[in-house]
Amino acid sequence: MKQKLLLVAALFFGFLAFILTYYQIKLEREKALGAATTVKLIKMKVAKAEGENIELSDLEEYETKRFKMDAMRNPEIEYKDRQDIVGKKADSTVIKGEILKWYQIRTEKSGKSEGLAGLIAKPKDGVPVRAISIPVDTVSSVTNLVRPGHHVDIIGTFRFPEMKGDKSLDTITMTILQNVLVLATGTQTANAVGPDAKGAVKNYSTVTFELYPKEVEMLIFASQKGKLTLSLRNYEDSIFVKDSQSVNFKFLEENLQKYSDEREKRIFGGSSFSKGNKK
Repeated sequence: MKQKLLLVAALFFGFLAFILTYYQIKLEREKALGAATTVKLIKMKVAKAEGENIELSDLEEYETKRFKMDAMRNPEIEYKDRQDIVGKKADSTVIKGEILKWYQIRTEKSGKSEGLAGLIAKPKDGVPVRAISIPVDTVSSVTNLVRPGHHVDIIGTFRFPEMKGDKSLDTITMTILQNVLVLATGTQTANAVGPDAKGAVKNYSTVTFELYPKEVEMLIFASQKGKLTLSLRNYEDSIFVKDSQSVNFKFLEENLQKYSDEREKRIFGGSSFSKGNKK
């Protein structure tokens, strides 16, 4: 009898933990979606071969979410602009059910958006934007699964002299930049046409980001002084962590159990996850 009660209690608390976790994930997702806006794009009702005309009957409305920060450089055609492409020829093969993009249509806009330069955002409030590439390997690029259009955090690991002033070196890991747009992986860009648009390029050794000039300088210096690793974000995640930390051996030793306890509470208890103390 006692064993049955324990089993029932375990099942009850397991179910309760599942419910709490579900609602916590739902809450976090709703927070992330708050930074996004609804857009109406064009989905193809039929396939089109290169050179075929695009007709109004070929198009249907497709509603989805997009971050406001990406609105200016979105290569996808909005439904309100459908009349601009009716009667134009397809510049490459378009698959049925695909979301139509400017570079797939032979228009003035498609020509301007070809190549990497067409993807870089225009200056905002007088601040210019630049593209910069850094070397990566299979591990630092999330097994080459980072793709153009993704957003990542850039994490750096460095060897610094000990703060106490002796000649010994201390290894420190810290977040360099958050929520960085990936413009290209190797030579494949988000607006590539032909075979590249189908994801033919699987492996690469460089990743190109969109950054502000001051960030470019910082990233170049960081890439020369340590190892950089990319941390991939969900498409709907635009959160910036305000209390980012620097992790060394001492910090790890002092906070390992604390982090383990917090992770357990977040998974099974639904409580908020508190960030570690700054070093």
